[in-house]
Amino acid sequence: MSIQGGTIEDLRATVGLSIADEPLLRAIAGGLGDVEALLREVVRSEVKAVNDAATHLVEAGGKRFRPMFTLLASQFGVKQDDHVIIAAAAVELVHLATLYHDDVMDEATMRRGAVSVNARWDNTIAILTGDFLFAHASRLVADLGTDAARIIAETFGELVTGQMRETVGPVDGEDPVEHYLTVIAQKTGSLIATAGRFGGMMSGAPDGYIDALRRFGDIIGTAFQISDDIIDIASPSDESGKVQGTDLREGVSTLPMLYALADPSTDPRLLELLQGPIEDDDLVAEALELLRSSAGLEQARATLSDYARRARAELAALPASPARDACESVADYLVARTR
Repeated sequence: MSIQGGTIEDLRATVGLSIADEPLLRAIAGGLGDVEALLREVVRSEVKAVNDAATHLVEAGGKRFRPMFTLLASQFGVKQDDHVIIAAAAVELVHLATLYHDDVMDEATMRRGAVSVNARWDNTIAILTGDFLFAHASRLVADLGTDAARIIAETFGELVTGQMRETVGPVDGEDPVEHYLTVIAQKTGSLIATAGRFGGMMSGAPDGYIDALRRFGDIIGTAFQISDDIIDIASPSDESGKVQGTDLREGVSTLPMLYALADPSTDPRLLELLQGPIEDDDLVAEALELLRSSAGLEQARATLSDYARRARAELAALPASPARDACESVADYLVARTR
C-alpha cells in the first residue's frame, strides 16, 4: 500500500509512530493514500503557472503527520467516511500554505529536498500560492459544516498571531522563554490540535475524546518543535539529515539557546556567539560545542520530557486501544530521538 511513494513500512517509521496492530496500520495507510489523491486533485489548476507552483510542495512529499493524526484520531469515533479524508486533506493544505509563506520570510532556498518556490520563481508567486492553498483548504472545510469552518478560521488566527509574535519578539518585561513557548504553541501546536479535533469530530467521537485529542495535539505539536530545536544542536548532520546549527546560522534563538542566555553559569564566549547570526563555519562549530555542554541544552531536554509527560496524561481520557498506543509512541519517540 503506497504512502508518499513508499510502503506500509514507511508509515511505521513516520515520526516514530509505532503501530503494531495490522488492521489499524492498513486503515491509516489506506486513508493517507486517499488524502494524497485528494490533495493532488484540489491543487490542480488549468492555469499552468498556478498549477506548477501549487503542486510543487505536494509532489515534494513530507511526513504528512497532520493528516495522519487526523486519521488516527478518527479511530476513537464510531464512523469512517469521506469527511475524515476531507478534514485530513484540509489541515495538510493549511500546513503547506504556511510553508510557502515561511520560506519567503526566512529567505529559504530549499524545502523538502527541492528548490523552494520563492527561489525557483519569486516571493510574490510563493505568497500567492500559499494564499491559493489557504483558499482551497477553506473550501474543503466549508463542506464539513459551520463548526468546522469556525474552528479552521480560529486556527488561521492562531497561526498568524504566532508568526506575528515571533516577528515582533518579546515585549519589554516579557520572559523570552515563555514568549517562545507561546509562539511555537500557536505556530505548530494549534494546527496539530485542530487535526486531532477534526478527526474526532468527523468520526462522531464523544466530546470528551475530542477535547483530549485536541489537547494532546496542542502539547505534542509544541514538543515537536522543542525536539527539533535540540536536534539542531545535539545531532550530527549525518544522523539528523539536516545541516548542523541551522538556527545559529539564521540567528534564531531556540529554546536551548534561550535557557543558556538566561543561565548565569553560561560560558561568556557562548553568550557572545549567541548575540546574532553566525556565518563562519568554524564559529558555528564552536558555538555548537559550547551549547552541547551547556545547562541550557539539558534544561531544554527536561522541558521536552515534561511536555511528553503532559501529552501522555491527556491520553488517559481515551479508551485503551491500538490507536491510543500509537499516540503514546509519538510522545515517547520525541524524547528518545534527542538522546
